[in-house]
Amino acid sequence: MFFKSAVFVESNDYPLRLNFERKLKRVQNDVLRMGAMVEKSCQLARQAVFERDVEAAQAIRVQDKQIDALYKQIELDCVNLIALQSPVAQDLRLLSAWMQLVRDLERIGDYAKNLGDVAVRLMPYENPPHLKQIQVMFDRCRALLAMGLACISDLDADVALSMSSQDDLVDSDYEKLYHLLTQETQAETSVEPIVLLVLAIRHIERMADHATNIGKRVTYIVTGER
Repeated sequence: MFFKSAVFVESNDYPLRLNFERKLKRVQNDVLRMGAMVEKSCQLARQAVFERDVEAAQAIRVQDKQIDALYKQIELDCVNLIALQSPVAQDLRLLSAWMQLVRDLERIGDYAKNLGDVAVRLMPYENPPHLKQIQVMFDRCRALLAMGLACISDLDADVALSMSSQDDLVDSDYEKLYHLLTQETQAETSVEPIVLLVLAIRHIERMADHATNIGKRVTYIVTGER
């Protein structure tokens, strides 16, 4: 589903409007493509952390460079459309929301890369504590991202509004795991893997926040309300 803005009634403006809407559609497709790349980075991060896959951790860095390049392109395309096409208010709302939304996607990609770095540093340690619970938290976060990407594709404000309650579950996971991990520092075990896992759950919690922000951006596109 593509966000339909007001069509110009003047016949001379009609071809310009069609051209503008084609460019809007192209940007939307690029946003979805960027979302798919970020989702792939999250999948690689999952493999790196929970399957101890070094190659996956390395692949995230390559993917992140591609995500950053696409992010810059989308941002530039949005700025050009605003500056050169004289969009109406509805279009401005759409373009400004996309510019914020791709920033959220870019940050999720950065956190996925950070998780890959954590995974590499965890490799020497056998059976880090509470990894299963952290995996549950991460899978909740990935589900939130999937919901956000579906919202972008369908411009579904109802699904977007439901994302906050899912984010609350991730926040709850974070608080519980933070408590469990800080207790581990009192045991006679190496501190480094505990610190790395605390970093990991912080990255996951921030990823979920940015995924939830995507839902808020979509709600703004559809309803005009923040």
